[in-house]
Amino acid sequence: MISLNHVSKTYETPAGKFAALKDIDLEIRPGEFVGVVGKSGSGKSTLLNMVAGIDRPSSGSVAVAGTEIHALSENKLAAWRGRNVGFVFQFFQLLPTLTAAENVMLPMDFSKTIPLRERRKRAVELLDLVAVKSHADKLPATLSGGEQQRVAIARALANEPPLVLADEPTGNLDSVTATEILDLFRNMANRGITVVIATHEADIARVIDRKIEISDGALLHS
Repeated sequence: MISLNHVSKTYETPAGKFAALKDIDLEIRPGEFVGVVGKSGSGKSTLLNMVAGIDRPSSGSVAVAGTEIHALSENKLAAWRGRNVGFVFQFFQLLPTLTAAENVMLPMDFSKTIPLRERRKRAVELLDLVAVKSHADKLPATLSGGEQQRVAIARALANEPPLVLADEPTGNLDSVTATEILDLFRNMANRGITVVIATHEADIARVIDRKIEISDGALLHS
């Protein structure tokens, strides 16, 4: 599903060049649930951004489901990402003026993968899947952090992507809610979705298939 070959990423900073990723080789199988662990600044988020096509490598290649995404134009990459990747963020990133259901419908509106008349129904079904169907017509500000993250997960699943990436998705949640959210990701993987999650969570081993450890931009364990 995911293949990174000799991927490096260097950023220009006022203090000089900063190597965020160093010669990463990584293979992730379809339907695998992988946890990327490491300290803040280790390169976890940069690694996820490479796989999502949010950022491009300075050198090396990134292939997802047979598509060499590093070689796509910006327009083609945006279209590819909309159909193939669901991304879950630490801070939810829900639009505050839209209801939960409308937030979930947004990716469908952008990619036009779901017929217009079916989008609301699909959004409510996804909210039901993550146990917040009763909040479909509420604004994000009226929901708890855990409820907002569930809505964000439903949104990530909107276009039935084969790949879901999550960057510290439990970082702002209490331990009980964090456990519930990790179980949702486990259920996704059980249904055949490839899930890659960057996290500090110590108990991630309970739910994942494989742990990848990253430190100072280099893989320690995969």
